[in-house]
Amino acid sequence: MSKSAKKGEETVVCVNCGSRLNTLYIQYSPGNIRLIKCDNCKAVADPYIECEFMIILIDLILHKPKAYRHLLYNMLSFKSEDIKVFLDVLLGNIVFIVVLLLGTRLFVNCSLTITSYLEILLAVFVSSFFKVYLVAMMVWEFPSAVLYIIEMFVLSSNAVAFRVSTQQEAIRCIGICLSAHAAKFLRLLVAISITVFFFSVILFTGNS
Repeated sequence: MSKSAKKGEETVVCVNCGSRLNTLYIQYSPGNIRLIKCDNCKAVADPYIECEFMIILIDLILHKPKAYRHLLYNMLSFKSEDIKVFLDVLLGNIVFIVVLLLGTRLFVNCSLTITSYLEILLAVFVSSFFKVYLVAMMVWEFPSAVLYIIEMFVLSSNAVAFRVSTQQEAIRCIGICLSAHAAKFLRLLVAISITVFFFSVILFTGNS
C-alpha cells in the first residue's frame, strides 16, 4: 500500500481531475479504510493509496498524470519527512560532485577545460549504472549488506570511467573517486568544511 497520508485541509487532490480535497480516505480501524470519491468527477479520488509502490513507479515511467498528481500532491509535502530525505540526497550528490571536481583540479596533472570537466562528470554518471539494481530492492527484500556491495561496484566502475577520461594511473583515480564517495556519506561535515574554505578564500582575497 502506498504511504499516502491523511493531510490537513485543502492539501490533497483528486488524481483524476486535480480538484482539492480535505482527505482521501476514512479510516475505521487499522488496515480498514474507505477511499473517498471526488465531488467534482465522482471517481475514487486516489486509488493509488491501495497500490504497491512498484505500480506507482511503472505509471510514473509511463508518464501518467494521475501518478504524478499522487506523488507530488498526495505523497510528498514540504512539511513532511519526504522533502527532508530528498534534500539530504540532493546535498549528498552536490558534495560528491564538488569533491570529485576538486580532486580532479588538485591531483590530475593535465590542463582541463570546462568541456573536459563535463566529459569526466558524464563518464562518472554513466558508470553509476549499477545503482539501477537499487530498484530491485523495492520489489524483493535483500540484506542491507547488498546496498554496500552495490556501492562498491559503483565506486569501482566510477574509478575505471575516471581513469579512461583522464588517462591517469589507477591508484590516483581510485583515491579521487573514493574521496568523493566518502564525502557523500559525510556530507554535512564536508559541506560545512567547504563553506568555511570558500569564505576563508574570499576573506583572504579581500584583505590582500
